[in-house]
Amino acid sequence: MSFLDAIYSRRSIRKYENKDIPQEILQQILEAGRCAPSAVNRQPFRFVVVNDREIMKDFCDNLIARFVKYAPAAIAGCADIKSLLTGNWAVVDTTIAMQNMVIAASALGIGSCWIGACNDEKVKKALKIPDKWKFVALITLGYPAEQPKPKKKKPIEDLFNFNSFQS
Repeated sequence: MSFLDAIYSRRSIRKYENKDIPQEILQQILEAGRCAPSAVNRQPFRFVVVNDREIMKDFCDNLIARFVKYAPAAIAGCADIKSLLTGNWAVVDTTIAMQNMVIAASALGIGSCWIGACNDEKVKKALKIPDKWKFVALITLGYPAEQPKPKKKKPIEDLFNFNSFQS
């Protein structure tokens, strides 16, 4: 699958096959996150990969998205917002790395869903994330057991302007 095909065909997957993700594929997804650009290359992010079924079930008490417990894996993105020089950009940098992982997963045939509707403090407690780190979002991962249809997107001319903002 080409890079653009991975972007254009990617859908949020909420139903997964009961099949583990091989370690070599998971490593490729993580490597995509590691290679993400960041302000001053500070890499002010840390990720917690969760593949323990009990922790995944516990997440359902802390998330609006109940389907999480059926995903074979999830990645919690955390930003070091106290990072010297780049703390203000840490959430953006973390988000870029997570997007790299989502696109890599798509290219490798792994479905994902970005979840931001979380009880941040409960997730931080469950994963033992220190106070200085901000929990950004969770990505579920797994082999898709559904193929959602594309969502309608706004026309390009409604989203992009050249040289100045126009309403």
